[in-house]
Amino acid sequence: MAKMISKPIATSKPSKLARKPDKKEADPAKINVAKIEEVAEEKPIVKTGIKAKSEGVDEKGEVTIEKKLIALYNLQQVDSQVDKIRIIRGELPLEVQDLEDEIAGLETRVDNYIQETLVMDKSITDKKNAIRDALVLIKKYEDQQMNVRNNREYDSLTKEIEYQNLEIQLSEKRIKEYLAGLELKKEEIESFQQVLQDRKNDLEIKRNELDDIIAETEKEENDLITISEENRQFIEDRLLMAYTRIRKIARNGLAVVQIERDACGGCFNKIPPQHQLDIRMHKKIIVCEYCGRILVDDGIVSAVH
Repeated sequence: MAKMISKPIATSKPSKLARKPDKKEADPAKINVAKIEEVAEEKPIVKTGIKAKSEGVDEKGEVTIEKKLIALYNLQQVDSQVDKIRIIRGELPLEVQDLEDEIAGLETRVDNYIQETLVMDKSITDKKNAIRDALVLIKKYEDQQMNVRNNREYDSLTKEIEYQNLEIQLSEKRIKEYLAGLELKKEEIESFQQVLQDRKNDLEIKRNELDDIIAETEKEENDLITISEENRQFIEDRLLMAYTRIRKIARNGLAVVQIERDACGGCFNKIPPQHQLDIRMHKKIIVCEYCGRILVDDGIVSAVH
């Protein structure tokens, strides 16, 4: 009988294809946990980025340079409109202030003159009382002269009477001077009171004109100021301080200007092409190297309008 030889069961190492596990059959416990976390974190970042882009905020939660430029240009437009409204008022606020100061000065001067007249009246009364007292003393001394015992007493009383007569003459002279000064002060008071009344009438007219202009422009100005405050929220304090400083220095109050014909819209000096490219990139705040104004391109302008 033929000897049966059984083939041994293959025990050789499986091929690479056999060793490679199917992805569908991979053990879930062995999946890279860090990879899952990384994938899980990707969606919120993308979502935040989309939301931030619509609100002018980057992925870090900071306001983008483009949003700051838009807010700055919009702020400039609003402030320029407020300036125009205040120009319409013209010099009326200053004229009203000047009239109020002049009226206050006239009232103070009139009050001082009135106080001086009161002092003069009191001085006149005091001198009249002094004359009356001197007359009483003279009468007393004359009565005493009728009962003197020697010439020495008589001469002494005579000198007292002469002294009191001199006091009366001096008091009468002072009374005349006070009366003359009092008359002059009263004339000045009347003159200043007339001027004061004229100034009060002028002030009333100017105030009415100013109130009419303010009533016409107050609502528009308040709306513009509200918009201005809203735009300031997107600008940090340092940039706002620079903006305010440039507006004070600039003759026309323009701190943010548009590029026009390759030149600064404020000083009209040419801007190098590289600077123009940087301005269009909206990656940083760029100022004119000649006048220091903040420069924006057409894209920022069209975003505002």
